[in-house]
Amino acid sequence: MPVAKVHRISAFAPDDISGITRAIADGRIDPKGVIAVFGKTEGNGCVNDFSRGFATATLTQLFSQFMARDDAQKICFVMSGGTEGGMAPHWTVFERAEGEGPGPALAIGRAHTPALPPEDLGRAGEIEMVAEGVREAMADAGIDNPGDVHFVQVKCPLLTAQRIGEAAARGKTVATTSTLKSMGLSRAASALGVAVALGELRADQIAEHDIGENWALHSARASCSAGIELLGHEIVVLGMSKQWGGPLVVDHAVMADAIDVEPVRAALQRLGFSASGQLSPAERTRLVALLAKAEPSQNATLRGFRHTMLDDSDISPTRHARAFVCGALAGLVGHAEIYVSGGAEHQGPDGGGPVAVITTR
Repeated sequence: MPVAKVHRISAFAPDDISGITRAIADGRIDPKGVIAVFGKTEGNGCVNDFSRGFATATLTQLFSQFMARDDAQKICFVMSGGTEGGMAPHWTVFERAEGEGPGPALAIGRAHTPALPPEDLGRAGEIEMVAEGVREAMADAGIDNPGDVHFVQVKCPLLTAQRIGEAAARGKTVATTSTLKSMGLSRAASALGVAVALGELRADQIAEHDIGENWALHSARASCSAGIELLGHEIVVLGMSKQWGGPLVVDHAVMADAIDVEPVRAALQRLGFSASGQLSPAERTRLVALLAKAEPSQNATLRGFRHTMLDDSDISPTRHARAFVCGALAGLVGHAEIYVSGGAEHQGPDGGGPVAVITTR
């Protein structure tokens, strides 16, 4: 039966693959079984963050040593730029192996969508494309019930001046001519696509003017990150399946705001942690990965007090939010090697966001 393996490996630069290389050489990772790599890279997380593409190219070159390049490009490389504050740059490598073990267990599925026409970005066409991709990734994971899905990671495209011009040359208009705003719209439509695929929302509940505006519409399990390094979507589904065995399990929580770690504590307790305070050193060895979304609340307040994350012209609001949420979660789990992705449009309630916890049993 399939068995999921997850490896969290520290990185000292966007092209530092030495830890992954050692794990392969030691036999801890079978490169032919790798189906996805999530990375936190030390760029700015904005349109011109080329640390993501640099990391993706480096990883593609690495895995191409063990398989055909076309097969290496099937691996979902989900690079999230920005390691503000104390967040530690790292890789999370997802591997599918064969073996035996108790179930249900962590199940992993992936999908790649076709290239998204620029005129569909941030619109109904992107919602539909992502929803279909999520269904494909669920099938790849052997998950039939959307209720068994705990986290859906989507890497989505953004608009550049060249892509906008290409659409205009075909007589098409785009949702925005702001390349930075296009990141938020792409994340927003992708998250709504996840919600539709998981049955959290119906497609007919979403009007085009809701995208990036109506925060009452959201998914409790979507995590979407936009980047310049791709034209389509790379989608990874994490859930529980009786068809999978092994020592790993996953659960999820939804933070109501950037301070709200109690739902994450409750998820840890459901997985057998005491989590009455900060995790003990022994408990930290059981915590394999922590994945989270972060977004400043649009009303510029946090529990009744003003925040200035939306007003800072020097530092993007998503950069503030990543650092803040990572710090809050680090206080709970005792380290900051946490995958926190900024920009949580329709990903959890306004100012909050979904969190996935992967642990050993």
